[in-house]
Amino acid sequence: MSAVRGARERARTEITAAIKDEARRQLADQGAANLSLRAVARELGMVSSALYRYFPSRDELLTALIVDAYDAIGETAEAALAGAGRAAPRSRWVTVCTAVRGWALARPHEYALIYGSPVPGYTAPGATVGPASRVALVLISIVGDAYRGDGVALPPVPAVLRSEADRLAAEIAPDLPPAAALALTAAWAQLFGLITFEVFGQFKQVVTDRDAFFERAADGLADSVGLLRRE
Repeated sequence: MSAVRGARERARTEITAAIKDEARRQLADQGAANLSLRAVARELGMVSSALYRYFPSRDELLTALIVDAYDAIGETAEAALAGAGRAAPRSRWVTVCTAVRGWALARPHEYALIYGSPVPGYTAPGATVGPASRVALVLISIVGDAYRGDGVALPPVPAVLRSEADRLAAEIAPDLPPAAALALTAAWAQLFGLITFEVFGQFKQVVTDRDAFFERAADGLADSVGLLRRE
């Protein structure tokens, strides 16, 4: 009986993967707003009722694709951090930022799904929050290591932002000073702003050496979160 159950589970896993792969192909061709369960079923030679046993609605399929994309970019950041070993925090920061950019450029349609325009009629459920946080948690960990080591160099929080900085620190980085939480939030937004500009073609005929440009920008973001330069 266990052998039969195992075969069924393997078949379900394989079919689920095939459905996702076809859905990603349709995302690349038509965009997330036009994703259709019936079209996916047709391309796979399945009847729609069979596909609904795997994903009861378009939104559930979208959520699965979104979680996969967030997990993939998060795993990329985590692997880059692990690969950087005991390098200085500033070097680790640039390494992680560069790896995240590389993933986005290699998988632009998946990047667009998670950082592009919202899909009409779709509201992301709570299941996406953890995966969506993975890159940010890597960046926070780098600044945390620096703070506990040689320290970070950050300006004082302006009075007008003090309560906001305190709230951010409590929510995203309770072991860091409020100034670091505020700077990290801005750097996170700027990092994905830079990547989004490149993925969506906004740098065409503007920036030619994009690798060097991005590396310099990521280094500037390291300054903004207080990471020290080693002499």
